[in-house]
Amino acid sequence: MQQQLRWRRELLAVGKKPLGWKLAFGGPAALERLRTNAPLVGFLMADAVVASGSEVSFAGWKKPAAEPELAVYLGKNLPSGADRMTIMEAIAGLGAAIELADVDHPSDDVEGTLARNIYQRRVILGGCDATHVGGKLFGLNARVFRNGAEMANTSDFEALTGELITNVSHVADLLAQFGETLRAGQIIIAGSITPPIWVGPGDSIGFHLEPLQRISINFAAAP
Repeated sequence: MQQQLRWRRELLAVGKKPLGWKLAFGGPAALERLRTNAPLVGFLMADAVVASGSEVSFAGWKKPAAEPELAVYLGKNLPSGADRMTIMEAIAGLGAAIELADVDHPSDDVEGTLARNIYQRRVILGGCDATHVGGKLFGLNARVFRNGAEMANTSDFEALTGELITNVSHVADLLAQFGETLRAGQIIIAGSITPPIWVGPGDSIGFHLEPLQRISINFAAAP
Protein backbone atom coordinates (compact mmCIF):
# COMPACT_ATOMS: atom_id res chain seq x y z
CA MET A 1 0.00 0.00 0.00
CA GLN A 2 2.87 2.36 0.74
CA GLN A 3 4.33 1.72 -2.71
CA GLN A 4 0.95 2.25 -4.38
CA LEU A 5 0.33 5.56 -2.63
CA ARG A 6 3.87 6.72 -3.35
CA TRP A 7 3.11 6.13 -7.04
CA ARG A 8 -0.11 8.16 -6.69
CA ARG A 9 1.76 11.05 -5.08
CA GLU A 10 4.30 10.98 -7.91
CA LEU A 11 1.46 11.29 -10.43
CA LEU A 12 -0.04 14.21 -8.50
CA ALA A 13 3.36 15.89 -8.38
CA VAL A 14 3.56 15.99 -12.19
CA GLY A 15 0.08 17.49 -12.53
CA LYS A 16 -2.21 14.48 -12.77
CA LYS A 17 -5.66 15.03 -11.25
CA PRO A 18 -7.15 12.68 -8.64
CA LEU A 19 -10.55 11.08 -9.15
CA GLY A 20 -11.00 8.79 -6.17
CA TRP A 21 -10.56 5.19 -5.11
CA LYS A 22 -11.46 1.64 -6.06
CA LEU A 23 -12.33 -1.50 -4.14
CA ALA A 24 -11.65 -5.09 -5.16
CA PHE A 25 -11.81 -8.63 -3.79
CA GLY A 26 -14.41 -7.82 -1.14
CA GLY A 27 -16.72 -10.82 -1.46
CA PRO A 28 -16.62 -13.72 1.02
CA ALA A 29 -14.94 -16.14 -1.41
CA ALA A 30 -12.25 -13.60 -2.32
CA LEU A 31 -11.55 -12.74 1.32
CA GLU A 32 -11.13 -16.41 2.13
CA ARG A 33 -8.93 -17.11 -0.88
CA LEU A 34 -6.63 -14.16 -0.27
CA ARG A 35 -6.70 -14.54 3.53
CA THR A 36 -7.72 -10.90 3.93
CA ASN A 37 -10.40 -9.38 6.15
CA ALA A 38 -11.52 -6.45 3.98
CA PRO A 39 -11.46 -5.39 0.32
CA LEU A 40 -8.26 -4.19 -1.30
CA VAL A 41 -8.10 -0.46 -2.02
CA GLY A 42 -6.56 1.24 -5.06
CA PHE A 43 -6.68 4.72 -6.56
CA LEU A 44 -8.32 6.35 -9.58
CA MET A 45 -6.93 9.25 -11.59
CA ALA A 46 -9.05 11.58 -13.69
CA ASP A 47 -7.23 10.69 -16.91
CA ALA A 48 -8.46 7.10 -16.59
CA VAL A 49 -12.02 8.19 -17.46
CA VAL A 50 -13.31 7.42 -20.94
CA ALA A 51 -16.73 8.45 -22.21
CA SER A 52 -19.56 5.97 -22.43
CA GLY A 53 -19.87 4.55 -25.93
CA SER A 54 -16.17 5.03 -26.68
CA GLU A 55 -13.94 2.48 -28.32
CA VAL A 56 -10.77 1.51 -26.50
CA SER A 57 -7.82 -0.61 -27.47
CA PHE A 58 -6.15 -3.01 -25.10
CA ALA A 59 -3.14 -3.59 -27.30
CA GLY A 60 -0.34 -4.71 -25.02
CA TRP A 61 -2.64 -5.80 -22.23
CA LYS A 62 -2.23 -9.32 -20.92
CA LYS A 63 -5.69 -10.30 -19.66
CA PRO A 64 -8.30 -7.56 -20.12
CA ALA A 65 -11.49 -7.55 -18.09
CA ALA A 66 -14.56 -5.34 -17.73
CA GLU A 67 -16.29 -5.01 -14.39
CA PRO A 68 -19.72 -3.40 -13.80
CA GLU A 69 -19.67 -1.55 -10.49
CA LEU A 70 -21.52 0.94 -8.33
CA ALA A 71 -19.88 4.36 -8.10
CA VAL A 72 -20.22 6.13 -4.75
CA TYR A 73 -20.05 9.95 -4.98
CA LEU A 74 -18.86 11.79 -1.89
CA GLY A 75 -20.33 15.15 -0.95
CA LYS A 76 -18.33 15.65 2.25
CA ASN A 77 -14.90 14.81 3.59
CA LEU A 78 -14.99 11.56 5.53
CA PRO A 79 -12.49 11.09 8.36
CA SER A 80 -11.51 7.76 9.82
CA GLY A 81 -13.61 6.34 12.63
CA ALA A 82 -16.87 7.89 11.42
CA ASP A 83 -20.11 6.27 12.55
CA ARG A 84 -22.59 4.81 10.10
CA MET A 85 -24.85 7.86 10.01
CA THR A 86 -21.91 10.17 9.28
CA ILE A 87 -20.79 7.90 6.46
CA MET A 88 -24.24 7.88 4.91
CA GLU A 89 -24.50 11.67 5.21
CA ALA A 90 -21.22 11.96 3.25
CA ILE A 91 -22.59 10.01 0.25
CA ALA A 92 -24.12 12.46 -2.22
CA GLY A 93 -25.43 9.77 -4.55
CA LEU A 94 -24.70 6.64 -6.56
CA GLY A 95 -24.12 5.87 -10.21
CA ALA A 96 -23.00 3.23 -12.67
CA ALA A 97 -19.40 2.48 -13.54
CA ILE A 98 -17.53 0.01 -15.72
CA GLU A 99 -13.93 -0.54 -14.73
CA LEU A 100 -11.45 -1.82 -17.30
CA ALA A 101 -8.66 -3.87 -15.76
CA ASP A 102 -5.64 -5.75 -17.01
CA VAL A 103 -5.07 -8.78 -14.81
CA ASP A 104 -1.34 -8.90 -15.41
CA HIS A 105 -0.28 -10.33 -12.05
CA PRO A 106 -1.45 -13.24 -9.86
CA SER A 107 -4.08 -11.96 -7.43
CA ASP A 108 -2.83 -14.36 -4.76
CA ASP A 109 0.18 -12.06 -4.37
CA VAL A 110 -1.73 -9.42 -2.45
CA GLU A 111 1.24 -7.12 -1.90
CA GLY A 112 2.18 -7.23 -5.59
CA THR A 113 -1.42 -6.62 -6.62
CA LEU A 114 -1.69 -3.59 -4.34
CA ALA A 115 1.62 -2.18 -5.56
CA ARG A 116 0.28 -2.40 -9.15
CA ASN A 117 -2.91 -0.55 -8.15
CA ILE A 118 -5.07 -3.65 -8.54
CA TYR A 119 -4.95 -3.80 -12.34
CA GLN A 120 -6.68 -0.42 -12.87
CA ARG A 121 -6.58 0.91 -16.47
CA ARG A 122 -9.75 2.82 -17.42
CA VAL A 123 -13.19 3.65 -16.00
CA ILE A 124 -16.52 4.62 -17.60
CA LEU A 125 -18.91 6.60 -15.40
CA GLY A 126 -22.63 7.27 -15.66
CA GLY A 127 -22.79 10.28 -13.36
CA CYS A 128 -24.18 10.84 -9.88
CA ASP A 129 -27.86 10.18 -9.14
CA ALA A 130 -28.78 12.15 -6.03
CA THR A 131 -31.98 10.17 -5.42
CA HIS A 132 -29.65 7.54 -3.94
CA VAL A 133 -28.10 9.92 -1.44
CA GLY A 134 -26.78 8.07 1.59
CA GLY A 135 -25.90 5.02 -0.46
CA LYS A 136 -29.50 3.82 -0.68
CA LEU A 137 -29.74 0.80 -2.99
CA PHE A 138 -33.51 0.45 -2.94
CA GLY A 139 -35.06 0.68 -6.40
CA LEU A 140 -31.88 -0.12 -8.32
CA ASN A 141 -31.45 -3.11 -10.59
CA ALA A 142 -28.42 -4.05 -12.67
CA ARG A 143 -28.51 -5.49 -16.17
CA VAL A 144 -25.24 -6.33 -17.88
CA PHE A 145 -24.92 -6.95 -21.62
CA ARG A 146 -22.17 -8.48 -23.71
CA ASN A 147 -22.37 -7.87 -27.46
CA GLY A 148 -26.03 -6.93 -27.03
CA ALA A 149 -27.06 -10.09 -25.15
CA GLU A 150 -28.02 -9.87 -21.49
CA MET A 151 -25.58 -11.85 -19.34
CA ALA A 152 -26.57 -10.73 -15.83
CA ASN A 153 -29.64 -9.28 -14.13
CA THR A 154 -29.44 -8.65 -10.39
CA SER A 155 -30.49 -6.35 -7.58
CA ASP A 156 -27.98 -7.90 -5.15
CA PHE A 157 -25.13 -5.40 -5.32
CA GLU A 158 -23.20 -6.65 -2.29
CA ALA A 159 -22.84 -10.42 -2.73
CA LEU A 160 -19.45 -10.13 -4.45
CA THR A 161 -18.30 -6.84 -2.92
CA GLY A 162 -19.30 -6.76 0.73
CA GLU A 163 -21.67 -4.28 2.37
CA LEU A 164 -21.47 -0.83 0.79
CA ILE A 165 -21.45 1.44 3.84
CA THR A 166 -18.99 -0.81 5.66
CA ASN A 167 -16.70 -0.67 2.65
CA VAL A 168 -16.79 3.12 2.43
CA SER A 169 -15.85 3.21 6.12
CA HIS A 170 -12.98 0.81 5.38
CA VAL A 171 -11.59 3.13 2.68
CA ALA A 172 -11.64 6.12 5.03
CA ASP A 173 -10.00 4.18 7.86
CA LEU A 174 -7.34 2.59 5.67
CA LEU A 175 -6.36 5.83 3.94
CA ALA A 176 -5.98 7.56 7.28
CA GLN A 177 -3.30 5.03 8.23
CA PHE A 178 -1.23 6.33 5.31
CA GLY A 179 -1.84 10.04 5.75
CA GLU A 180 -4.66 10.32 3.21
CA THR A 181 -8.27 11.52 3.57
CA LEU A 182 -11.41 10.54 1.72
CA ARG A 183 -12.53 13.90 0.34
CA ALA A 184 -15.66 15.58 -0.98
CA GLY A 185 -15.82 15.35 -4.76
CA GLN A 186 -14.06 12.00 -4.90
CA ILE A 187 -15.71 8.77 -5.99
CA ILE A 188 -15.30 5.17 -4.94
CA ILE A 189 -16.01 2.38 -7.39
CA ALA A 190 -17.18 -0.31 -5.05
CA GLY A 191 -16.13 -3.58 -6.72
CA SER A 192 -17.55 -5.70 -9.50
CA ILE A 193 -21.12 -6.91 -9.01
CA THR A 194 -20.44 -9.81 -11.41
CA PRO A 195 -17.42 -12.05 -11.82
CA PRO A 196 -14.82 -10.40 -14.10
CA ILE A 197 -15.96 -10.32 -17.73
CA TRP A 198 -13.00 -11.40 -19.84
CA VAL A 199 -13.14 -9.44 -23.07
CA GLY A 200 -11.51 -9.64 -26.48
CA PRO A 201 -11.15 -7.52 -29.61
CA GLY A 202 -14.51 -6.45 -31.04
CA ASP A 203 -16.48 -7.05 -27.85
CA SER A 204 -18.88 -4.52 -26.35
CA ILE A 205 -20.09 -4.32 -22.75
CA GLY A 206 -23.22 -2.49 -21.64
CA PHE A 207 -24.32 -1.77 -18.07
CA HIS A 208 -27.82 -0.53 -17.30
CA LEU A 209 -28.18 0.43 -13.66
CA GLU A 210 -31.95 0.77 -13.85
CA PRO A 211 -33.61 3.27 -13.75
CA LEU A 212 -30.46 5.32 -14.47
CA GLN A 213 -28.88 5.91 -17.87
CA ARG A 214 -27.18 2.95 -19.54
CA ILE A 215 -23.40 3.13 -20.11
CA SER A 216 -21.27 1.05 -22.48
CA ILE A 217 -17.77 0.50 -23.80
CA ASN A 218 -16.54 -1.01 -27.07
CA PHE A 219 -13.24 -2.74 -27.67
CA ALA A 220 -11.29 -2.21 -30.87
CA ALA A 221 -11.21 -5.12 -33.28
CA ALA A 222 -7.89 -6.87 -33.81
CA PRO A 223 -5.83 -5.30 -36.61
